[in-house]
Amino acid sequence: MANHWKQKGMTTSHSPAKILDLLEAFRRSKVMFAAVEIGLFERKPETETEVRLAEACVSLDLLNPDFSPTPDAARYLKRNSPDSLVGYIDFSNRALWKLWGDLEGAVREGTHRWTASGTLFSNFYETDDDMREYLSGLHGFGRISSPLVASAFDLSRFKTLVDLGGATGHLTMAIKQQHPDMRAILFDLPRVMGFAKTIASGIEFAEGDFFADPFPSADLYAVARILHDWTEEKIHKLLEKIYQALPSGGALLIAEKLMDDDHGGPIGAHMQSLNMLVCAEGRERSLPEYETLLRAAGFNQIQAKRTGSLVDAILAEKP
Repeated sequence: MANHWKQKGMTTSHSPAKILDLLEAFRRSKVMFAAVEIGLFERKPETETEVRLAEACVSLDLLNPDFSPTPDAARYLKRNSPDSLVGYIDFSNRALWKLWGDLEGAVREGTHRWTASGTLFSNFYETDDDMREYLSGLHGFGRISSPLVASAFDLSRFKTLVDLGGATGHLTMAIKQQHPDMRAILFDLPRVMGFAKTIASGIEFAEGDFFADPFPSADLYAVARILHDWTEEKIHKLLEKIYQALPSGGALLIAEKLMDDDHGGPIGAHMQSLNMLVCAEGRERSLPEYETLLRAAGFNQIQAKRTGSLVDAILAEKP
């Protein structure tokens, strides 16, 4: 629709193009969600209405005119692809779509939109299928971003990594691949470990709750897309626990999407921060905000690198 207005010459400084683009943006997302859900990237459309959906996918450059997947769709939208993002697309379609549907309620009340009782992850992990869908989605994201986080800093001096709440081990494996001599341990809940062992390889596994249980010994801990889930009180508790577990000279590697210092962007960080509002307890933060939290726990020599990908990297050392 926005292109229609541009073609009509309405491209002045007062053009409605941006507004109209945002107005229909959710429709484009839903087209992709629905096409994944009914399997149009694995088969050709069979009914008139499936053809209409497939034609919309052609217009979005997700399907070719013969309804075969485009290269990007074949890589990221087919369930059997090693780089598939289908798990997170399914999760977005079945869960996040509904939670975002009441964003205004979350803003007014300052609380997530889960109607079921329990914690954030008791909803994500309510059934084994729910858990596998969510973790598969994180794995697809992790295959994109974790290699960039793993290479953001020189980690060669560290001997043992423990990836806290590392889900399917995408970051653990990325660091191990770049540092083959490093001992790499994935630490997560027992249910998660059962699924992770079907995906991860070349690393060790340790079961536990990072809030409640002791950590395996290490001189490098990692938390990827963990801190943004929680309140500052819980983050402070976790950072203090990590600091106490580290030897002098040890470090913490953090993977999160960084806000600009003035919160002027980037757009992806703001969208993810609102995602945390509707489905979790936390938010995205700027580097100065993370520095405040880290220094309060005792860390210093804090470095950061923007990766240009889904998450950025912070390395904080214990004196």
